[in-house]
Order: sequence, then C-alpha cells, then structure tokens
Amino acid sequence: MLNWIVIGIGDITIRRVIPAIQSEPRSDLYGLVTRDPVKAAPYNTRIFTTLEQALADPEVHAVYVGTPVFLHAPQTIESLRAGRHVLCEKPMAMNEAEARSMVKTAEESRKIFGVAYYRRHYPKVQRAKELIAAGAIGQPVFAELTNHMWFDGSGHRGWLFDPVKSGGGPLFDIASHRIDVLNYLFGKPVRVAGQLSNVVHHYAVEDNATVMIEYENGVRGVVDVRWHSKVTRDECRIRGTDGEMEMSPLNGPELIWPGGRETLPTDPNVHLPLIANFVDAVEGKASSQASGANSYWTDWITEQARRRR
Repeated sequence: MLNWIVIGIGDITIRRVIPAIQSEPRSDLYGLVTRDPVKAAPYNTRIFTTLEQALADPEVHAVYVGTPVFLHAPQTIESLRAGRHVLCEKPMAMNEAEARSMVKTAEESRKIFGVAYYRRHYPKVQRAKELIAAGAIGQPVFAELTNHMWFDGSGHRGWLFDPVKSGGGPLFDIASHRIDVLNYLFGKPVRVAGQLSNVVHHYAVEDNATVMIEYENGVRGVVDVRWHSKVTRDECRIRGTDGEMEMSPLNGPELIWPGGRETLPTDPNVHLPLIANFVDAVEGKASSQASGANSYWTDWITEQARRRR
C-alpha cells in the first residue's frame, strides 16, 4: 500500500486528487498538509500543519504537491530529498531553472517524480499517438490547439492573477496542458516564439498568449489561449501530408481521422489514470507517463515564449 500525503486542500485536490487516491486500490490517503485543519477534518485522516512535520513520519511514501505554482519547486525538492516519491501539479515550476532543479533532484534521489499532465492518459490522445505513428494522416506537419474562456478573477482562484504565486496567466494555467499534449505527440521542441498581451483584462498577468513551437521532426504547433472570450473553445486539430485528425473538443471523447470516427471517453475522474500510472511506476511495473524529465519541456517552452514575446 502506498501511503500518500496531499499538500493543499483546494479545487483540484478536493474534486479530483483526493477522490482518485481514495479509489486507487493500492493507495491510501495517509494524511493532508494544510494550514487550516478545519478543511482537513471531513477526510478522517492525519492532519499535518507543515510539510516538515509530515516528512518526519517514516510511514509517508508519496507526496502530491497541490499548492500554487510558486511552492511547487521548494516542496517537491524538499520531499524528494527526504526520500519520498512526488507527483506535482502542473505547471511544474515558475521557470525553467526551477524545473531543471526538480528533475536533477529526482535523479539524485532516485525517487519517482511525476507531473499532473493527465491529458496524456486520455484514451483518445493515446490513440491519436498510435495513429500518427502508423501513418494515418501521412507525415504530420502542423497542429493547432486553442482554449478560450472568460476568466475575470471572480471566484476562489484569484491567486492565478498574482504572478508571484502563479508565474503567469493563461500561458501557465491552460496553455501548459496543451503544450504538453504537443510534446507527448511530437517529441523534442527546438524553437519557440510567443506573443503575450492584455487586450481586455488589465491585471498583473497576461489575458492571452499565443505560442508557436517547432519540433525536431519538423512539426509546427500553435497553442492559443485566452481568458477574455465569452465564446468557449477547446479545439485540437492535427494536419498531415495525407489528411487531418480532428480532436475537438480536446476534453471530449471524439476522435475523427481519415479512417473513421471513434468515441473514446475518459475516466469520470481524469486524475485516476494518472494516480494509477504513478503507483505502477513506484512498483516498477511501468514508466511514469508524465515524468518530471519529459514534462520539463513544457517549462522550457513557456520560458522561451516569454523571452521571445
């Protein structure tokens, strides 16, 4: 049994992470780390008020870092150095240097380090990867992903507007997932250009970002994300020399390609396959699908996009 602690009791951990750990048969929600013990009371588990206190318990095996982005690197590194496996929320870090330090620490500790890029576990994303490799659309040459929504700071996620805590706006929050999908499908990025601006919402982080990525294999990808659109979009298209693959909406089950149409729904809790794969990696049964080493490239791209804006 893998004993987990979860740092942070927020939207994602309440809705997905904690239920996923509780339903994964080889996992146990051993404890929660929070400055507000009242939040942890309903879970009937151990409550730690500091990470240091939790890591002093030898029965803690794995740590889920579910805090705001500015805490990801220090909490991940502290946990790895304490000899614990770590699964960290996305994006991995505030910048590429922090991400690199996290990967290096994981290598030195020889512990499993993963990042919560759960879309790698979507059945249709995995199927798309298979089809592309099999030549279903010929040689892939271009991919475009858009995610548009209205986000004005109302609600409980206001910390996302503070660059000291979040690192950035939609580039960090929603582009990171889509950049990671491109990395999963097409491999190593080699060149990046980015445009970030504030067009509608003039808060401290950008309200839109457009990133263009060129991959080692020649594929060019474009990710466009916006917090100022009242028309919601979640598009994903991949074009090849012989055809096109339509995956819109990315979070939906439909996959259309020249050979047909498939419906491949996700697990009702999209974090569950992520947690299960992480446990497999700890047990030596599989590699981590979204390891720190391969997830690092999303932070590299984000850094390049901000420098080349």
